[in-house]
Amino acid sequence: MADSAAGLKLAQCGMASSTTRDLTQGPIGKTLLVFSLPILAGNVLQSLNGSINAIWVGRFLGEAAITATANANNVLFALIGLVFGIGMAATILVAQSMGARDLPQAKRVIGTSATLFGAASVGIAALGWWFSAQILIWLGTPAEAQPLAEAYLRVIFLAIPLLYLFAFVSAVMRGAGDTRTPFYFLLLVVLLDTALNPLFIFGWGPVPRMGISGSAMATLVAHCIGFAALLGWLRWRSHPLWIGSAELRLFAPDTRILRALIVKGLPMGAQMVMISMAMLMLMGMVNSHGVQLSSAYGASLQLWTYVQMPAMAIGAACSSMAAQNVGARLWARVDATARAGVLCNVLMTGTLILIAVAADRYVLSLFLPDGSPALETARHLNHIAIGSFLFFGVTFVLSGVVRSTGAVVAPLVILGIALWGVRLPVAQWLQPLWGVDAIWWSFPISAACAMLMSMGYYRWGKWRQAHMLEPAEDQLATPAEVGALPPSPVCCQSQAPEPAPELAPGLAPAR
Repeated sequence: MADSAAGLKLAQCGMASSTTRDLTQGPIGKTLLVFSLPILAGNVLQSLNGSINAIWVGRFLGEAAITATANANNVLFALIGLVFGIGMAATILVAQSMGARDLPQAKRVIGTSATLFGAASVGIAALGWWFSAQILIWLGTPAEAQPLAEAYLRVIFLAIPLLYLFAFVSAVMRGAGDTRTPFYFLLLVVLLDTALNPLFIFGWGPVPRMGISGSAMATLVAHCIGFAALLGWLRWRSHPLWIGSAELRLFAPDTRILRALIVKGLPMGAQMVMISMAMLMLMGMVNSHGVQLSSAYGASLQLWTYVQMPAMAIGAACSSMAAQNVGARLWARVDATARAGVLCNVLMTGTLILIAVAADRYVLSLFLPDGSPALETARHLNHIAIGSFLFFGVTFVLSGVVRSTGAVVAPLVILGIALWGVRLPVAQWLQPLWGVDAIWWSFPISAACAMLMSMGYYRWGKWRQAHMLEPAEDQLATPAEVGALPPSPVCCQSQAPEPAPELAPGLAPAR
């Protein structure tokens, strides 16, 4: 009866929609799996798109070109990290609002975060375009790959606002329980990008031959069309989260929400930057050993993208699902979500690791020229490092659940210790003893440390007492309201919440 009443209240609040999903009801495991499948399929699409583009670049433009794209993409990932954190914070706030049956609050979050997110991404694109050459010099990009990397990176920077606004809207929709719609439009983007890559790289008819920059141009054009189509669809369907012309005032920043986006988003974005900077440091170490090792590492990165996909998909689904249940204050379901996510990741990631090791000769050869000596080097380093993604999956799920309440500092500290206190020192200081293999062994060693620290914090940390938004002036904050958002005045009162214990228990069994 409680679930039925909650659904009725949701409909009365104007939030019922075939494009959104209530993640506070139903069996945990099945709901999580169904919700995560479109995310996983989207990750597959993006990886296939990146891999197909890498095949065009690596096999037809050479090892220097694939080294250039690997360096440029690492730079790109680092520079958008802080903006991406704002998007993650917005997603959690929207999910909490939907769980609390507060649609007006969700739309206020979207308006404020869209303004901040858009402005920041444009600023980063401008700075990145201007300083592309200097950034690549700081990275130590091999001289033969430098001009190619700069040409590719400059065009990619022009695409950043479209690329990440598309990702932002998709993430917000996932927070509202809709994973299917972002998948369909991502499919459109991938099909366009895949078709346009050879056209812009090699040229045809009136289209000039652009070389490696043509690969980046295909990404820009595809995301421009896909983002416009997504916005048009949201307006045509009158999506519950669409901000129409009569609500343009919602794009004026709300100071309370803006504060939460910055205070909570910056630490989450800093995690992305921290990962990127560590990868850049490792890339610098690899680059110092020459193009052969760099191209082998670049090919391995393409393979690892697929191996980490279940962790990324299920972790993202767990974060949205946990945030909705935090908003509804259903703490037992939060624990059950974490347990189900960990088990799914172990099974799926473990299976992919076995397949990747068995078939790595064939897969890695796709990203390297025929007869390249880098193939065996890539296979060797892959056998050492690939197991780290099993530990990564557990960490990703637990960190996502913890962040769903607004506890963002502890995951940042854990990641900092694992990367800068373990991975980089192992990779650098053990090279005199282990040679270049020290770089590859640093992956599983640091990932295992991160997993153990995350499990410890989940079990004994006080992350349940965190919150995303500061209480409004007319609210009295109580321990039972930790993580909850204020109910909308137009909505009915929600069902009685489950009390939140002071300390987080272990992973509770799904019910």
